[in-house]
Amino acid sequence: MSDLHTAVNADESWDLRLYVAGHTDKSVRAIANLNRICRQHMEGRRYTIEVVDLIARPQLAEGDQILALPTLVRRLPEPMKKIIGDLSNEERVLVGLDLRPSRAPPP
Repeated sequence: MSDLHTAVNADESWDLRLYVAGHTDKSVRAIANLNRICRQHMEGRRYTIEVVDLIARPQLAEGDQILALPTLVRRLPEPMKKIIGDLSNEERVLVGLDLRPSRAPPP
């Protein structure tokens, strides 16, 4: 299972890889949530999304040290970031991808 999407007109390139386990409900939700988040929050940025099914290609888990599924890995821009889960918590995903700064604790 591989899904590549590229948006254009951006200074930096984003390389996102989503590791899933087959077509489970969690995998399907993670793919849908990632696509929605990218459409809504990465407009005008250049990005690729690769969906890797570890049931079909388990050898790919070692390179990014994947221990739980689904896991989103932001390979570029550096530093590499990982987000575990179905990506339903949009705020957490945006902060994890550095698309939105984390909220500072109140004074």
